[in-house]
Order: sequence, then C-alpha cells, then structure tokens
Amino acid sequence: MKKMVVLSGAGMSAESGVSTFRGAGGLWDKYPVEEVATPQGYAANPGLVINFYNERRRQLLDVEPNKGHELIAELEKEFNVTVVTQNIDNLHERAGSSKVIHLHGELTKVCSSYAPNDPRYIKKLSPEEYEIKIGDLAPDGSQYRPYIVWFGEAVPKIEEAIQYVEQADIFLIIGTSMNVYPAAGLLNYVSSRIPVYLIDPNEVNVNSNGHKIHVIRKVASEGMEELMKLLSEKEKV
Repeated sequence: MKKMVVLSGAGMSAESGVSTFRGAGGLWDKYPVEEVATPQGYAANPGLVINFYNERRRQLLDVEPNKGHELIAELEKEFNVTVVTQNIDNLHERAGSSKVIHLHGELTKVCSSYAPNDPRYIKKLSPEEYEIKIGDLAPDGSQYRPYIVWFGEAVPKIEEAIQYVEQADIFLIIGTSMNVYPAAGLLNYVSSRIPVYLIDPNEVNVNSNGHKIHVIRKVASEGMEELMKLLSEKEKV
C-alpha cells in the first residue's frame, strides 16, 4: 500500500466555519498575536490567553468536519495516510483520519506551564470540560495552559513529520499558504520522484524545489473530489 502524506492548513477547516488566524477578518485582526500566542503574552496575562482558547474550544462544539476532511479519511481505504496538520482543531480525527500529527498543538488538550511537552502532564479534555480556569493545575503544580505551540516556541513534532514525508509515495498540500515555517519546509524532504498535489482556491507561491506540482485551484471539498478522481485513474494501488 502506497504511503501518502497530507499537509493541511487553515483553508482545510475554513469551510467548516473555523475562524482562520490569518487573512482579512482573521483572528489576528481581533487579537494581537503578541497577547494570545506567545509565551510573553501568557506570562503577562494568563487569564486572557486561557479565555481566548476557551472560546476556540467552544467553537469546536458548533462546527463539523467538511467533505474535504471526510475524503482525506476515505483515502485510508487505498493508501497508508499520515496527516500532518498546522491546524489545532480536531476535525481530521472527527472525520475518521487515524494518523494525525499536529505540528502546532491541539486545542482539545492542556499541559503544564512549566514543561509544556512533558507527556506526563498533557491532558485531553472532553467537551464537558472545555472551560479551563485560573487555578486548574497540572500534576506538577503549574497552571494548566493550552497545549499550543506559540510563536517563539520550538515545534517538537516536526522531526516526526519529516520522517513520514521522507518515506512518502504521494504528497498532498491542502489549504495552506506555505508561508509558515517549519511546516512549509517539509516540501524540501519530499522525494523528487513522487507526485505532489496542491489544493487551494488561491494562488500559492511555493518554492517547488524541482518538484512538478499538480495544482487544483479549488476549496478543500471540491479539490478533494477532483483529486479522488485523479487518484482513481493514476495512483490507485
């Protein structure tokens, strides 16, 4: 069974109604990055940051995976699929994808403020406990903070993602501007011999690095429908 790696970004979840961070009307227009997505912002006003991510979790209760998410999950019938996502929502998992690497953290988890990546202190929240308050402590005695990779922090899962990308037989980029590193750099680890597909309704300025990229200028759901047809004709195992 061929190995496929899917790199997804904010455009993947936009059809589901998840607020994007970048772009006109995005969350960064309403909340300064420095205040809600940096270690310094958290240190200055932890209550503001915790409530910001509480709001993001409440939004998850009102959104559903879209057809694009569902079709990516459906690819597992024919391919060994690994999803590498820059998104912090859980829509890939809810659609049925079984192997998802979250580069920028997971909205539905909280962690230690002292050691954010220590697995002993990472807690998965059920929808009934999406509200975190000041005073909710991790087992090491620190305040539970969002399990999110903030600006200025290392991306601990990038090495794992690179390992899957290096072994891929097919690479799919969907709903990402390819401007955010280190995720955008994953294309550098893709073998020049394998097919690369890019789905996005907007023009994406990507350094092809010698790869021939098949571009599908459509939103995630429509683009995935077109890709499924292409794969059934050309790539099916």
